[in-house]
Amino acid sequence: MSQDPWLQNYDATCRLAQEIAENIHERNRQQRTGGNPAKLNMTLRASLQRLKQHIAQLRETLLRAASSRRIMQSEADRRQNLVDDLVTREKQLNATFRGDVTEPDSSRLTLMTGAAGQGAPANPWLIDEPEETRGLGFGEIKQQQKRIIEEQDAGLDALAVVIGRQKAMGQEIGNELDEQNEIIDDLSHLVDKTDGRIRNETRRVKIVETKSANCGMLVVIVLLLIAIVVVAVWPTS
Repeated sequence: MSQDPWLQNYDATCRLAQEIAENIHERNRQQRTGGNPAKLNMTLRASLQRLKQHIAQLRETLLRAASSRRIMQSEADRRQNLVDDLVTREKQLNATFRGDVTEPDSSRLTLMTGAAGQGAPANPWLIDEPEETRGLGFGEIKQQQKRIIEEQDAGLDALAVVIGRQKAMGQEIGNELDEQNEIIDDLSHLVDKTDGRIRNETRRVKIVETKSANCGMLVVIVLLLIAIVVVAVWPTS
C-alpha cells in the first residue's frame, strides 16, 4: 500500500530540516576554525526559504483534507501537531542561523547522539525533541510513525466493527418494532370489529326485549277480553 502523499511530503520536510540543522552546525564549525562559510550561508538561506514553503504547503494541504473530510478529525489533529512541531523547529533553525540562539554544547550532543566521535554532524535542535524520538535516527522515527499509524488504523478498524454491530442490532430492533406495530394494528382492527359486533348484538337484544314486552302485554289484553266475554255470557240465577 502506497504511503499517503501528505506523509511523504512531511517526511521530505523533516529531512530538509535535518539537513539544515547539520549545515548550520558545519557553518558554525567553519566559523570557529577560521574557514569561509559564505557558500554554506547562501545554501542555508535558500534551504530555510524552501523549508518555510514546504511547511506552508503542508498546512494548506492539511486544511483542505480536513475541510473536505477526507481524513478523520483525530488524524487531522495529529497532523496539525506535526506541522506545529515543524513550525517550532523552523523558528529555532532561523534563530540559530542568525546567531540569536547559541548552538548546544557539542559535548552534550555527543553524549546524546553517540555519533560526534565518528564524524557525524550533531543536531543543534535535538535537545528539544520529545522523549519518544530522542536518540532515534530518521529511519527509526519513520518506522515509529508508521507503527503509530498502523495502530491507529487497527483501532479504527475495531471501532468500525463495533459500529457495524451496533448498526445491525439497531436494524434488528427496528424490524422487530415494525412487526410489533403490525401486530398491534391487527389487534386494534380486531377489537374494532368485535366492538361493532357487540353493539349490533346489543341492539338486537333490546329489540327482542321490546318485542317480548309487547307480546306479554298483548297476551294479558287478550286474556282480559276473554274474561270479560265469559263474565258477560255467564248466566245468572
